[in-house]
Parts: sequence; structure tokens; C-alpha cells
Amino acid sequence: MVLVDTNILVHAYNADSSTRDVAANALQELANGSEDWFLTWGIVYEFLRVSTPPRVFRSPITAAQANSLVDGLLACPTCSPIAESPAHGQYLAQSLDEAPRLAGNILHDFHTAVLMREHGIGEILTFDRDFLTFPWVKMRPPVDPTVS
Repeated sequence: MVLVDTNILVHAYNADSSTRDVAANALQELANGSEDWFLTWGIVYEFLRVSTPPRVFRSPITAAQANSLVDGLLACPTCSPIAESPAHGQYLAQSLDEAPRLAGNILHDFHTAVLMREHGIGEILTFDRDFLTFPWVKMRPPVDPTVS
């Protein structure tokens, strides 16, 4: 089981990204494989936010186009969205005990990490090394299939 981070989506769908092929290949492998994989609604909204302005994509996509891409991913039988359960506060408190000095922008990643813990997902497919901050999360960087 693995959760897919926003940056994988952004790079996979940004034709100008130097890591586009690596990210797109990682998504394709998940979509065609048997491993269960997940997205959070926060990641979906972050993808919508990041993929639509021209500061990230030279030719930005519309929010409707970005949502259509996400719909295609969620249509995959091994992909599911996850969200907070009524027990989320307990997971938040436990996680804060293990990573007590968090502040600022990393709290978005922390929210993702808490959701992963809550749903028993131990790995995140990401380029973002900030996830190494959370001891209960294992980072799975996408692998370039052209490099051995």
C-alpha cells in the first residue's frame, strides 16, 4: 500500500518537468498493477491549486481538466481516496508526540502523514524528502526505468 503525493501528480502532468517521465511511469505502474494506492482529498485539492496557475505549468490546465485527470486515477480499481475518520484526533495527538517541533508549511505534509498512519499506509510515493521527518512514514521515491 502506498499513498501518492501531490508532486508526483504535478510532475506527471507537467510536460515541462524534467522528471515528468519518471513520475508518469510511477503512476502508470500503479494504475496497471495490483498494489493498493491512495490519494487524500487534500492532495487532490493541492494538485488543482498547483497545476492551474502559469507559475508552475507553462501552459496551465484548468481546474476542470485537473479534476478530470484525478477522476481517471480514482477510476482505477486499486486507487482509493482517504479522509479523516472520527478517530483522527487520536492519531493527530499520537503523531504530534512523535514529531513535536513542527511549524509552518510542513504541517500540510504532516496532515498527510497522520492520514497515512490512520489508514495503515506506511509508504508515500514522493520526491519530497520532508516526509523523512515522520518516523512512521517510509518514503518511496519514483524510480527512473531508464537508469539501472
